[in-house]
Amino acid sequence: MQRLLSVPFLLILIQVAALPVQAGPVLCSSSLEVGEPGTAPVEVTVCEPVQSTSELVTQRFFTWTAPYARGIDLMHQITDLFGFALGGTDGNRWMGLGFPDQTIIWDSSAIHNTTAALLEQQSPAIPWRTMDLPNGFHAGLSGSVPGTAPLW
Repeated sequence: MQRLLSVPFLLILIQVAALPVQAGPVLCSSSLEVGEPGTAPVEVTVCEPVQSTSELVTQRFFTWTAPYARGIDLMHQITDLFGFALGGTDGNRWMGLGFPDQTIIWDSSAIHNTTAALLEQQSPAIPWRTMDLPNGFHAGLSGSVPGTAPLW
């Protein structure tokens, strides 16, 4: 009798089942791709997880330092005394050697870099060009700028 599942396949299946699963927003895009000559185009859909701006800023804010509520327990008081930096939103990720004043500086650098990247994404790469506006200071209140209505 033939075995249905081999031992290596079962081990891989168990390892895959043990991986953590995260739910969140997903962005999918579809495109038509040509396969072999003489065949119909195939629709290919690719989905990638998307991180919201607030999630990104929260993650970067607690990169090196734990949130306040997590950072005042006994373990963090001992690690802060000896200069062991524990970061992350849960305060349980080993980050390296650094006292609290240093980790605050590291967090501010992470926030600065994140803000700069977000502002760069918002502004277009090519600046907008507009016509120059007429200067209103070459005439008095009684006169008007050519091409505009009087002020009163």
